[in-house]
Amino acid sequence: MREPKLESKNAVRSERTRVVLIAAARDLFATGGYAATSTPDIVRQANVSRGALYHHFANKLGLFRAVVDAEQATVAWEIDAASGHADDPIAAIRLGGEAFLEAMHDPGRRRILLIDGPAVLGTATMREIDARHAGHTLVEGVQTAIDAGRIRPLPAVGLAALLNAAFDRVAEAEDEQGEYRLALWGLIDGLRTDPDRVL
Repeated sequence: MREPKLESKNAVRSERTRVVLIAAARDLFATGGYAATSTPDIVRQANVSRGALYHHFANKLGLFRAVVDAEQATVAWEIDAASGHADDPIAAIRLGGEAFLEAMHDPGRRRILLIDGPAVLGTATMREIDARHAGHTLVEGVQTAIDAGRIRPLPAVGLAALLNAAFDRVAEAEDEQGEYRLALWGLIDGLRTDPDRVL
């Protein structure tokens, strides 16, 4: 039996180190925030050398961006898992929205994606990252609902962006009575072409 090539062993080890760094940084950014987290904290938490960190990331900012990307990918996966089997496109938007809000119950995730992310990376970069993950899913869902004649024919990208902002606002709200969530579902229901239909 042939031994795996040294290059592939090194690639696996390198990728494992990268994953460990992102996980360690995620924990620290989630609990202490970006500003309070130092690179020595991260390498200590990950149990790797500073050289290993700088082999994978140019600086703390680059590592933070990777954490944001990983968090967005996780949220998008949860949305897809919840909404992917829905028969009705509006039901899919609602199931995906509920999955998003559930995923954002994590206070560390809210801190990373809704507070530190825009402050550190800027809103344009956050929109670009989101557009590759949950934002892309929402645009597809809105376009599917429009194509099926289930919601009014509005520009899908613009409508999805506004709904995305509304979902973020609900996620960051102290909404113990569920008023923001109720208003959000009312907003989506108001887009329907058949408001009397029971979902």
